[in-house]
Amino acid sequence: MKFGRKGKQLATPQAPCPRLRVGFVLAERFTLTAFSGFVDAIRLAADESDRSEPIDCSWSVLSADTSPIASSSQVRVLPDATMERPAQFDYIVVVGGLMHGGQHVAPGTVSFLQDAARAQIPLVGLCTGPFILARAGLLDGYQTCVSWLHRAEFEAEFPDIRVDSSRMFVIDRDRLTCAGGTSVVHLAAHLIERHCSRTQAIKSLRIMIEEQPLPSGAWQPEAIITQQAQDSLVKRAMFLIEENLACPTSIAEIASLLEISGRQLERRFTNDIGLSAREYRQELRMKRAKWMIEHTSNSITEIGLECGFTESAQFAKTFKQRTGCCPSDHRRRARAPG
Repeated sequence: MKFGRKGKQLATPQAPCPRLRVGFVLAERFTLTAFSGFVDAIRLAADESDRSEPIDCSWSVLSADTSPIASSSQVRVLPDATMERPAQFDYIVVVGGLMHGGQHVAPGTVSFLQDAARAQIPLVGLCTGPFILARAGLLDGYQTCVSWLHRAEFEAEFPDIRVDSSRMFVIDRDRLTCAGGTSVVHLAAHLIERHCSRTQAIKSLRIMIEEQPLPSGAWQPEAIITQQAQDSLVKRAMFLIEENLACPTSIAEIASLLEISGRQLERRFTNDIGLSAREYRQELRMKRAKWMIEHTSNSITEIGLECGFTESAQFAKTFKQRTGCCPSDHRRRARAPG
């Protein structure tokens, strides 16, 4: 207690309330990358330096008791708070884990999440976290982001929930879902920018050796072809091609960014996956266009531009050559009953 010169008691300054408060709920065998990436992003944004002081952002790991929670890699995390009073947080983040053997959560988790939903606290599902939210009945009527790796499982278990496996994360009102992996840091950055500042979001990502914050519409790496690559340089080229699919970036420019010649890049693609870089890009464009025609309400012209075609006539011609019908006919057939 402090006093002034005349013996009057001085008011003790109150610590500022964090602008972003996050509570984590971890499933047994949770994915460590998803948890650590998200929590580190908000930690790095929490103060001006790198002291990890919870000034602008705060975080807690919640559970029914203080027993350690084992991750999928057997690294254990010790909870520091119990699951109560969800309104003390701005977001409740559910981190899912390994699917085989079923997903297990601490007793009381489902009722806590349902209480949070009733209190209108936004719920976040990372990695396989959307499975936990869906089983609690908290994703009904929401669009949900699930990794392409688990999409079939999710659709089989929850056929009435709309699934998106093309984007890194999806924000649908007060439900935020994310494919997992390193994409969690971009969802965290989105929340940091919303509640704190863009400067803090960029600072956090830069320290983590990431680029500018990606929007919710950023695409997930494609399921096919990418996963078959063995050559590390080819994998890097694939990501560059995917990130710039809507841009007129040439294969020569991609090769230049990787500090090799266009001829070398084409040869390494062919040796690794049996397709040239140009063929890979065209396959990717057609796959993405087909998915967007089937699952979005975007116009055919918008889809063509999104997939790298500068003219709608060129897009329609290429699509028909590859699929046997024009884009509008494909949309009609895909949405026809039965």
